[in-house]
Amino acid sequence: MADASASGASTGRKNILKTLEFDTRLLGMVGAFILVCIVFNILTDGRFLTPRNVFNLTIQTVSVAIMATGMVFVIVTRQIDLSVGSLLATCSAIMAMTQTQILPSMGIDYGSGLIAPVAIIVGLVSGGLIGAFHGWLVGYLTIPAFIVTLGGLLVWRNVAWYLTNGQTIGPLDDNFQLLGGIGGTMGETGSWIFGAIAVVAAAYAIWQARRARIAHEFPVKPIWAEFVLMALSAALILGFIATLNAYDVPSRVLARSFEARGEVMPEGFTQGYGIPFSVLLLIAVAVIMTLVARRTRLGRYIFATGGNPDAAELSGINTRMLTVKVFAIMGVLCALAGLVASARLSFHSNDIGTLDELRVIAAAVIGGTALAGGIGTIYGAILGALIMQSLQSGMAMVGVDAPFQNIVVGGVLVLAVLIDIIYRKRTGDA
Repeated sequence: MADASASGASTGRKNILKTLEFDTRLLGMVGAFILVCIVFNILTDGRFLTPRNVFNLTIQTVSVAIMATGMVFVIVTRQIDLSVGSLLATCSAIMAMTQTQILPSMGIDYGSGLIAPVAIIVGLVSGGLIGAFHGWLVGYLTIPAFIVTLGGLLVWRNVAWYLTNGQTIGPLDDNFQLLGGIGGTMGETGSWIFGAIAVVAAAYAIWQARRARIAHEFPVKPIWAEFVLMALSAALILGFIATLNAYDVPSRVLARSFEARGEVMPEGFTQGYGIPFSVLLLIAVAVIMTLVARRTRLGRYIFATGGNPDAAELSGINTRMLTVKVFAIMGVLCALAGLVASARLSFHSNDIGTLDELRVIAAAVIGGTALAGGIGTIYGAILGALIMQSLQSGMAMVGVDAPFQNIVVGGVLVLAVLIDIIYRKRTGDA
């Protein structure tokens, strides 16, 4: 009787998951992330899941997560990019030199409202052009992507060094630094407003997806299952915002801001940081990349080419130009990541982006992107980046030295690929 009861409970859970149409792989990643958080929270006596550490973990994840979304497209098309960390460094150096030397030499004073926008545009264009150049070498000259980007890893890291003469460049423009994390946040009220909008948008997206399935006469979930998904989405969004709002701005920082306005800070006044602007940038990138992957011809061509390159070319897809576009997107995202990374530090340093190649590829693979091509998700890559950063942050808090942290990260990457192979064999996707 006990076995029958246990079997019935297991079957019930499977039926619920099937009804809700949860991705079992995604659930596995979420479960792994929760396990990592619980273990490190115990090992650090509750310090790992404090609002302060969650806030820091979030802003530390952004730059790698942004690049991981682009790496999904690269790997899906059966390519690889080993140069992303070095390209980040070059774009960061270009943006830093633009705002500290080039624009001031042209008569645009430091502190001008033009400094940050112009520097960002120059960085994005540079990243896109370099990425497109990589894609041209791969797509039109048929040089293997491994070789092209391995060369890029060496070339662009040292180009960044020569651009700055090996010096640290800073401080960067104040407006530029707003996209770094702690220096630019929405505050409590703005974060709650954003959260409300996000909850409505998530519910609308779920409902529209249901209507689309009905319109195409596809099977749909029961109404209660749709509302459960809406409730889970709302709980995750609002819970995340509540955690960030719970991290209070230090009283001395608040006092200085009141003094700057010629006011006196009220006794007992507190204020939370809220959502960092860099996280908003990551959310925007995630939404745009997801729409590109699911709703555009470019996205369909990317996944079709990854699934079967020969069939894609025979069907009329210009796979060479597609390769150029994919690497150009990767270059732009490296520039965005360089913007966030240097803005968070408030200066450009020579070691910025070091080993990000490992972290970005690992994030994409851990997030479910198949190295064989054709399969991958944007949200999976972002979750993979969060898992990677959680591991590194947790190990640092416990006192694990840097070499062993890299050993663990390397081991996790190999394990993730092994799990991916086993999963696809069992599900018939191999």
